[in-house]
Amino acid sequence: MTVTCVNIVWFRDDLRLTDHPALSTATQARTASAYTTAVYVLDEQSPGIRPLGAAAKWWLHHALLELRSDLAALGVPLILRQGPAEVMVPGLVDELREHWGLARDAVALFWNRRYGGGEHRADAAIKELLREQGCSVSSFPGTLLHEPWTVKTQEQSHFKVFTPFYNAAQDIPLRPVLPAPAPVPGQPAVTAPVPSDELDSWKLLPARPDWSAGLAAAWTPGEAAAQARLDLVLEEVAAGYPTGRDRPDYDGTSRLSPALRWGHLSPVQVWEALSSAAAASPEKAEGARSIMRQLAWRDFFWNQLYHQPQLPTRNLRPEFDGFDWSWPTELLPAPTARPAAGQSGTAASQPAANSLPGPDCDPVQAGIDALYTSWCTGDTGFPLVDAGMAQLWQTGWMHNRVRMVTASLLVKNLGIHWRAGEAWFWDTLVDADAASNPANWQWVAGCGADAAPYFRVFNPVLQARKFDPRGAYQTRFAAALGAEPVVDLKESRAAALTAYEHMKQASRTGDTQQ
Repeated sequence: MTVTCVNIVWFRDDLRLTDHPALSTATQARTASAYTTAVYVLDEQSPGIRPLGAAAKWWLHHALLELRSDLAALGVPLILRQGPAEVMVPGLVDELREHWGLARDAVALFWNRRYGGGEHRADAAIKELLREQGCSVSSFPGTLLHEPWTVKTQEQSHFKVFTPFYNAAQDIPLRPVLPAPAPVPGQPAVTAPVPSDELDSWKLLPARPDWSAGLAAAWTPGEAAAQARLDLVLEEVAAGYPTGRDRPDYDGTSRLSPALRWGHLSPVQVWEALSSAAAASPEKAEGARSIMRQLAWRDFFWNQLYHQPQLPTRNLRPEFDGFDWSWPTELLPAPTARPAAGQSGTAASQPAANSLPGPDCDPVQAGIDALYTSWCTGDTGFPLVDAGMAQLWQTGWMHNRVRMVTASLLVKNLGIHWRAGEAWFWDTLVDADAASNPANWQWVAGCGADAAPYFRVFNPVLQARKFDPRGAYQTRFAAALGAEPVVDLKESRAAALTAYEHMKQASRTGDTQQ
């Protein structure tokens, strides 16, 4: 085989073939002498890039297996590399160039853009380095409806409130949805011309014990399963979504968040499909548009992260830096064994890799740690919360209404910093998203952009009566839990509101502390 040029498609959080601008561009001009390959780099070492949580690693393993199979059908091998992207990607370019004996300008690299601070910096550095060496580097929009710098206020700044952001975004045309590339007729089986890591060597799957059975029962990672779920949403879920979205006791939500987080579907794909459904079916229109609004919230959160990269670690409203939240001594790691339906679980006790700041252990601190452990393990004595935490352990996912209730209990009734809860969700959610996860936690805590008022405290008992009236959800996931409530809801709510008033007074007088 004579090769005169090499096209490399770098996959990231866009593990699909359909509506993949980088893949489509790289494969459009395929000829007998143009070699196309794909690469995925597991980069947990570059500055500012957050290591994946345990549940996300499980998902990634299976998603890469599916992607490798899908790409092979196109005649495109998938090369796996682990390490800093600024080392791995230029290194792969050199290996492929040297293998075929090509000049640097015969190698082209394609990717869909990323918007997190660490990822954005790494991509910019790689692009600059390779272009200086004569390689062609092309990047594309592929993971959001609109790129963060395109939706602006009249003053050309980014929006900090959702509704005007949403209104402005709707005036911007979407790019067209791209079909999956067609296989090359008679394409032989593909083998990468340079070494690839063995996926098993990354050890993404849990072992000793393997707690992933519940995840495997609940999800099938990959583009085909994501498309099947979208079809089900269009056919069955959309019509009842306006009311069903708040009911955890049945399948009334889109459940598309993992597909969007891993890019098995692009948001443009989903938006256009929902828009068509709304236009064609009046009974589905309200629900379809409601789901479209949720897609816009996802864009809004990524807009916040792009413009305010401190989102995962700092309050976006600085007055909350002086709020008297408690800190657990350490972030608990993922449970060594996730509970079966209706059973409680106990988190592992070994120290976490990323400890949170906190005072030396004393009786007060021991009480804070006990409350945090009870929340993590679903032993709070509030059945809706404990059912949500059990659902999270078992399936790597939690109903959004229940996410708000569980987050509110931790931050407001238990008085524990939102970052402790955000870190637990990051490790246990299959859809843990670098922007949406911290932004939603800041929303509940009242310290984020366009956040819920701090004094909005979700009562888990009243929420259960309203949204799980027959107790089906609680019975399914928390039937055997009989713990006494760890806190008095009325007293803890009053204490939270008092702390909030103290914070406001301190903010007005300038007497705040980090």
